[in-house]
Amino acid sequence: MEKSIFQNRISRHHDELRWLYMELYGNDSMFAELCDCLWHFYLERDSALKARDLDREADPNWYKKNDMLGMMLYIDNFAGNMKGVESRLDYIKQCHVNYVHLMPFLDTTEGRSDGGYAVSDFRKVQENLGSMEDLESLTAACHKKGINVCMDFVMNHTSEDHEWARRARQGDGEYMSRYFFFDSFDEPALYERTVPQVFPTTAPGNFTWIEDVGHFVMTSFHSYQWDLNYRNPRVFNEMMYNFLYLANRGIDIMRIDAVPYIWKELNTSCRNLPQVHTIVRMMRMIGEIVCPGVLLLGEVVMEPEKVTPYFGTVEKPECHMLYNVTTMATTWHTVATRDVRLLKRQLDIVNSLPKEYVFLNYLRCHDDIGWGLDYGTLMLDGIGERSHKQYLNDYFQGHVGDSNSRGELYNADPVTGDARFCGTTASMCGVEKAGFEQDQHGMEKAVKLVLMLHAYMFMQSGIPVLYSGDEIGQVNDYTYKEDFHKAADSRYLHRGRMKWELVENIRDMDTVQGKIFQGLSRLEEIRRTEKVFMSNADTWTIETWDNSVLCIGRYFDGEKLIGLFNFSEHDKTAWINETDGDYVELISGERMKPIGVNIPAYGFYYMKKLE
Repeated sequence: MEKSIFQNRISRHHDELRWLYMELYGNDSMFAELCDCLWHFYLERDSALKARDLDREADPNWYKKNDMLGMMLYIDNFAGNMKGVESRLDYIKQCHVNYVHLMPFLDTTEGRSDGGYAVSDFRKVQENLGSMEDLESLTAACHKKGINVCMDFVMNHTSEDHEWARRARQGDGEYMSRYFFFDSFDEPALYERTVPQVFPTTAPGNFTWIEDVGHFVMTSFHSYQWDLNYRNPRVFNEMMYNFLYLANRGIDIMRIDAVPYIWKELNTSCRNLPQVHTIVRMMRMIGEIVCPGVLLLGEVVMEPEKVTPYFGTVEKPECHMLYNVTTMATTWHTVATRDVRLLKRQLDIVNSLPKEYVFLNYLRCHDDIGWGLDYGTLMLDGIGERSHKQYLNDYFQGHVGDSNSRGELYNADPVTGDARFCGTTASMCGVEKAGFEQDQHGMEKAVKLVLMLHAYMFMQSGIPVLYSGDEIGQVNDYTYKEDFHKAADSRYLHRGRMKWELVENIRDMDTVQGKIFQGLSRLEEIRRTEKVFMSNADTWTIETWDNSVLCIGRYFDGEKLIGLFNFSEHDKTAWINETDGDYVELISGERMKPIGVNIPAYGFYYMKKLE
């Protein structure tokens, strides 16, 4: 039985997998080794995980349903270690979350970790967080409670402390070939002509001189993160074995970090090259052979036309899910300008894509906000890129535009004027400022803005993901400046420790925590029970004739819902004219007609058409 299941899966993919592998590497023996190892990883897979695989093969759209809600968290900040997270699963369930993204937990070197994205051992957990046994215990406990587990799989590079890098540093040619080493700067200089810099101020350039070896090595991100050479089939095979090893520990969703970067070619930008898609397609097939219950989530931080190719095609899919990055950044642009026109255009682009595409929608994540907006459209209104980025950063620091936001810049470049922004959702919405000033009216406005933004996010096409702490309105944590290893990285501003003492207030509606938590709970309940929130529902925008008000429609299986969202601190009227019957507002239960609807400042309505 075991062998027949495996044989059926590999027979579906073998010919295409071999064709792609040989096209890339032309190495029969390495392909044969890969196939042998797929069988061994399948045999090692736990029976409970195999049963999970079979259930998901029978229902391949399981992750597209309206009950999916994610939460991102750092293990140490959330609960100390993996055992601590396991002890807090009831709270995660209380948040209606059934998909938890554990931020990087694999072994790394303190002070040279890039927040965990410089992995020194793909098969070892950071000692302060636990062990592989603890990970297996946690994933099994999550599965019993109906919670899926996501982790970061850092494919583009390893830490300079990884065993491969250590052996390369000793001059071992086999291991040097797993990276990009050059004995002079002649070839790196050619790369530098066409390859953009990721961190031009904090980590300029794309190469680092390694004194021990007398060579330069490619380091796209930081000097201690050495880019892997996927032209070498040994690198591909070994990284696939690491992927399967981690999948066999109970991981359900593998977030592929920095996926556009993983293939390097001279005289190109080393971004989004065709070979990247070959690699991701092969990874998708390898997963479907060994662990078909595991999803691939691509981190592609680029505009939609460069993001969507990572879904592949319906016939030859690549990633199951992708982040909706541009919409996130455009959302905060809308908060700062009170003008929904660019956001409406962005949503129209996403809504026009095939329904098979599943985006992860979020307001905030562990990373900074880069202002990668549609400046071509903004220019039509006379808004320049540099000046607008300056305005957005000034706004969210609280300097201009009647802003109530608080936060800090990240990786500011004084030459180009470019910078990214850091801050929690609550701080960007005004909770921090109102709390500091003991401004009750300001706090009411800030809480309304937090809830409106989440209600709007839930209406987008795809799966919503919360950042841990947002459900109780946690504000910026400035104590990172006291830690030598973190002080230079302002992203730790919004990566603060979970304040469990605030969780005690979630049932008290006189507190900020109670208002936000209970407000989100109501939204989550509506999303979970109304089938129009299925990922493959029809979704579109509706003109409101007021630039501060966004209107989104959803339709599925005979049911229709209209969402109205006021991005202004002033009462507004949405001049919509939906004359197809009566509606009920799902939060208040009030009957309403979606015709010339008055919406309070930072207010929103979920209006469902009555039968």
